[in-house]
Amino acid sequence: MDIRLLSGEALRPFIDDLARLRITVFREYPYLYDGSPDYEAGYLDSHVRSAWSLCVLVIDEGRVVGASTGLPLLDEAEAFQQPFLAQGWNPERIFYFGESVVLPEYRNTDLDRRFFEERERFVRGLDRFDWCAFCALRRPPEHSARPAGYRSPDAFWLQRGFTPQPSLQTEYHWRDIGEQRETAKSMMFWLKELT
Repeated sequence: MDIRLLSGEALRPFIDDLARLRITVFREYPYLYDGSPDYEAGYLDSHVRSAWSLCVLVIDEGRVVGASTGLPLLDEAEAFQQPFLAQGWNPERIFYFGESVVLPEYRNTDLDRRFFEERERFVRGLDRFDWCAFCALRRPPEHSARPAGYRSPDAFWLQRGFTPQPSLQTEYHWRDIGEQRETAKSMMFWLKELT
């Protein structure tokens, strides 16, 4: 597998591949996302326009099979900035870790660890951020689409030094598979101080 670290405009040739990957992976539980290529291309454009974005791209035999993104919180959507602004945080000092998505046949290959390591190394090299943050969807444990044997990634995130922040939550809207319209989803932030 070829692992590439790309920023800004270097992402543009991979937008369609990243959109397909996100749609494929996010259809799974817990996101159950019924996405579209046009929406994904628009979402990913913020990463292309950001001077300090990062995409850790995994390519196998010419096919994009995994990716992990990040960019300064100020370059993310307002829904992700607002909880921090409301509580007096300086968003200029926070780097936002976006999604990590991997096709099923490439999971359990230590890519999750590598994604976090590469993003943290990148952020530390910029020397302008004090915190890394990401947010995660919470579905109720009794959700009808929860697969048997589903394991939450919380333990892995705790091992990486991130802590959940119940006071920092946002709502994001998308259409679940089988829904006729978008609905609000509650997402909680996790933080790690860069010391």
